[in-house]
Amino acid sequence: MAAKKGYSEAIGNILMKKGIINREQLDAAGEDAKGAGILLEKHLVTKRIVPPAEMTLAISEYLRMTPIRLAHFTPDDQLVKLIPRDILLRHLAFPVSRCGGSLTIALGDAFDMFALDELHTLTGLEVTPLVASEQEIAEALERFFPDESTGTGIEDILKDADSDLEIGHEPAQDDDDNQNIEMMIESAEGAPVVRMVNVILLEALRTGASDIHLEPQEKAIRLRYRIDGSLLESPSPPKNLQGAVLSRMKLMSGMDIAERRIPQDGRIKIRALGKEVDLRVNTLPTIFGEKVVMRILDRSSLMPNLAALGLDETAYRTMKHAISQPHGILLVTGPTGSGKTTTLYSCLQELNKPEVNIVTCEDPVEYQLEGINQVQINSFVGLTFASALRSVLRQSPDIILVGETRDSETAEIGVKAALTGHLVLSTLHTNDAPGAITRMIDMGVEPSLLASSLILAQAQRLVRKLCAACKTKIKSLPLKKLKLYGIDPKIFDGCTVYEAKGCPKCHGGGFKGRLAIMEVLRIDKEIRRGILKGISSREIAGMAAKKGMIMLRDIGLLKAREGITSIDAALEVTGGSE
Repeated sequence: MAAKKGYSEAIGNILMKKGIINREQLDAAGEDAKGAGILLEKHLVTKRIVPPAEMTLAISEYLRMTPIRLAHFTPDDQLVKLIPRDILLRHLAFPVSRCGGSLTIALGDAFDMFALDELHTLTGLEVTPLVASEQEIAEALERFFPDESTGTGIEDILKDADSDLEIGHEPAQDDDDNQNIEMMIESAEGAPVVRMVNVILLEALRTGASDIHLEPQEKAIRLRYRIDGSLLESPSPPKNLQGAVLSRMKLMSGMDIAERRIPQDGRIKIRALGKEVDLRVNTLPTIFGEKVVMRILDRSSLMPNLAALGLDETAYRTMKHAISQPHGILLVTGPTGSGKTTTLYSCLQELNKPEVNIVTCEDPVEYQLEGINQVQINSFVGLTFASALRSVLRQSPDIILVGETRDSETAEIGVKAALTGHLVLSTLHTNDAPGAITRMIDMGVEPSLLASSLILAQAQRLVRKLCAACKTKIKSLPLKKLKLYGIDPKIFDGCTVYEAKGCPKCHGGGFKGRLAIMEVLRIDKEIRRGILKGISSREIAGMAAKKGMIMLRDIGLLKAREGITSIDAALEVTGGSE
């Protein structure tokens, strides 16, 4: 994985320092590992360039963790019963000892911090890791955790898949359609393929990924997970399994596996790692096969109310006041993936009461909310936002959520609904909160109607949070960058500013988790008069700033001053906002 590249280089340097390999061997192995899409450490051991024991010692030296040999080790009987075999096999972990509330575990992948988290959650014990070779752990598990079934680990899955399945990539001929479909279903339901897809899904849940990308290339399949907004590569299935893996995913999501010429949409509901998760699946034909993207929708990650979003006090009070109004329209703006839907769902959860009728029009329905009537837009049959909104108004709603205001017709109906006694929540694609006003007018909404109905416009971004385990104090402020953006460096006087470093806990990226920052524009009498006069969004922003509205970029820099994020990360998502 790309996230471990720096660690691989450091471990390679340790091996050279010990005289186990030389520079030429390391460089050649690095190229081979990159071409094969595997970690350098794994390649060196697999190709027998470095003995497993020496690799274990090098990793332990880099991580400053104690190494252990398991060849002649016998665990206590109680330890064998403590952790299920499949979990130990998945993480290549082996229980060594238990003392009071502490459990010592040998790990084949010393960078797998998620293994420690899962084992701690499962046992309730504080977990202390040791470094061991993958081979010794696999052999110890075979000796002390016997299982009659075969091929349950990822290595076994890949080995079985390579030997038992041969999948063609040529288009099916018409005369053989039925036979080819049967073969596709048979290969997709084969045990190695089923286990492989399950491993892909479980890995996404363990790492907290928001999306899974499976991308066919000319000679390989590329598997990537989107974690905290960034795509990270992962070891992928072999190319000859491409057809079977894609067919398996299409079967699970209810798609037509014989249709490979047009995009398809589907949905999967899975229960794993103690939670129930929905996956929104989309396929896209490419020149090397169908690309699959799965959006992971974890309902447990939804905020139960507005307060849980972690807004600053001013933004929270303004939003709270707006959603408590009996009628009017609220607009949440921002680019794709900025958390707009999560914000609106948090508002709905706070408003969801037995005496209130809430109806949503969404494309697609991302999360299914109990007690709320949700309509799935389907433009292919004529159910557009505008037509659905007209029907919803005949359903005696109190609160309406319009997933996105895309056209003038939807905008006009939404504004009129707000004027006739309904609270309307919707999203727009604009850069800042004042820009929502200009956008609505550009879509044909009369300024007088907008001034009378709009009660709040809000813009938001998701900024990456620094990993608390490895963030480091910045040596010097990036003065050139601050000057480029017109930012006075004096705003950081007296503050401790941090930058990203990277560690195994954050996959080497230096960030872990994201935080919503919001620019909230409350529409008062003065701004309403400005809308009627047709003043620009810049002038509206100036008026709002005098009344206490904090701009997006200023909020981002404030989070950098507080040590929550870095200056680079704040400017990355707010750089164009002033």
